[in-house]
Parts: sequence; structure tokens; C-alpha cells
Amino acid sequence: MANTKSAAKRARQSVVRTARNSSVLTGLKNQQKKFRKAIADGNIDAAKADYRTVVSALDKAAKRGVIHKNVANRRKSQIGRALKPAAAAA
Repeated sequence: MANTKSAAKRARQSVVRTARNSSVLTGLKNQQKKFRKAIADGNIDAAKADYRTVVSALDKAAKRGVIHKNVANRRKSQIGRALKPAAAAA
């Protein structure tokens, strides 16, 4: 239990921010799964569209501090490497 008003407010803020961050992380994971599924199915047009949405979501999450900037860059690199051979084969 918080001993001061400011500590109580920080506890309330922490609950709200944790819920928001977990929602953003879940959305990121789902978008990445959707992209990988499109690659696995050979649907290059859908994969290219999903690539753009995943990159945008990763950048937004990094900007807001939900994930670290380097994590976002690493994941963008990974999905870019996955898209390149699939697009070349199509």
C-alpha cells in the first residue's frame, strides 16, 4: 500500500501503463505472426502489405518506449530478410 499521495498516483499510473503496453505488445506479436504466415503461404502481396504495417507498429512502439529502439530495428531487419527471398522467388 502506498504511503503518500504521489506514490498512490504512481501506482495507479503503473497499472494503466502496464495494461496499455501489454496491449501494444500483443498487437505487435499478432502482426508479426500474420506476416510470417503470409510468407509461409507464399502470398507475397499480403506479405508486403503486412511488412509495412509491422514496421510502422514497431517504430511507434519504440517511439513510445514500449520496446527498445534496438529491438525494433532488429525485428525490422529480421522481417526484411524474410521478405527479400520470398519476393525474389515470386
